[in-house]
Amino acid sequence: MDINWLQDFVCLARTLNFTRASYERNITQSALSKRIKALEVWVGAPLLERSSFPIRLSRAGEEFLPVAKAAIIDLLRIRDEIRARDTSGLRYSVFAATHAISITHLPPLVRHLERSDPSIRTRVMSDNLHECCRLLMDDACDFLLCYRHPRIPITLDENRFSRIDLGVERLIPISVPNEAGAPVWRLPGQLARPIPHLAYPSGSFMEAVVSDLLKQKRDRQNQPVALNVRHMDALSESLKSFAKQGAGLAWLPESSVKNEIDAGTLVPACDGGFQCTLTLSMFAATERLDQTGLSIWALLSAQSYSLTPGAHHAVPMPWTMAAEP
Repeated sequence: MDINWLQDFVCLARTLNFTRASYERNITQSALSKRIKALEVWVGAPLLERSSFPIRLSRAGEEFLPVAKAAIIDLLRIRDEIRARDTSGLRYSVFAATHAISITHLPPLVRHLERSDPSIRTRVMSDNLHECCRLLMDDACDFLLCYRHPRIPITLDENRFSRIDLGVERLIPISVPNEAGAPVWRLPGQLARPIPHLAYPSGSFMEAVVSDLLKQKRDRQNQPVALNVRHMDALSESLKSFAKQGAGLAWLPESSVKNEIDAGTLVPACDGGFQCTLTLSMFAATERLDQTGLSIWALLSAQSYSLTPGAHHAVPMPWTMAAEP
């Protein structure tokens, strides 16, 4: 038995679509199908009705689904409780964060917390937004740190969790500069020569944000954009690497390209349009937090920040304003 088989089955039971489930599980459809068949061999009965379209759970699958969900939750909780303690039995506060946020915002946030309370110990679980939301819903982490957008829902029942909005920053289109310092790839582009686009994969949160931004431009300003997707990656750091090589234009969180903009190796690909504001938010089930977790929540909740987008670079988050001792 492999816990991945259970997670695959639960994901497939929710989506009832091998293509969607394989994308969410970040494996090929062939690998997903082999895992589900292996689980069926272990259970001793078919879990799916494959003859129907869309697929549906068999009677055995419907009986096994709640057992699989409970097993995953119990296994992850026990595993993370063990991981969250060192040999002295000390407790770690566990943050789930998307990859970009774990690189840009989480380190200074943790330092901010440590300056306020040196006893705080933290552990980070970095993954895509869907998996980070699942970690919080499965009680496998204490806090979820992610971006939000007013028109793009995330895969989280926000009514179940408390939320703190920590700050805002812009998602901006980025290009390498030419010899004059102007962007090589400049929006909106020309239909005869579309801009090579370094894109987020379909179905991801960032892809939905960029698609919404482009739709707003078309609908409100009648300004179509000439883009040609040349590369696709869920990691903004990977897209930044391609952008730095001159492979095309990418929409990136401003905090992730601040150093490159300062150095002149990357430049905004427009004069202020084609960008939008993201809110950095933290979620938690406060009733499940221990005393340290409650202290962290109270500390961030009590601080009042006045953050507005519009600066040339990323809007500073509150913890970046405190000088290092």
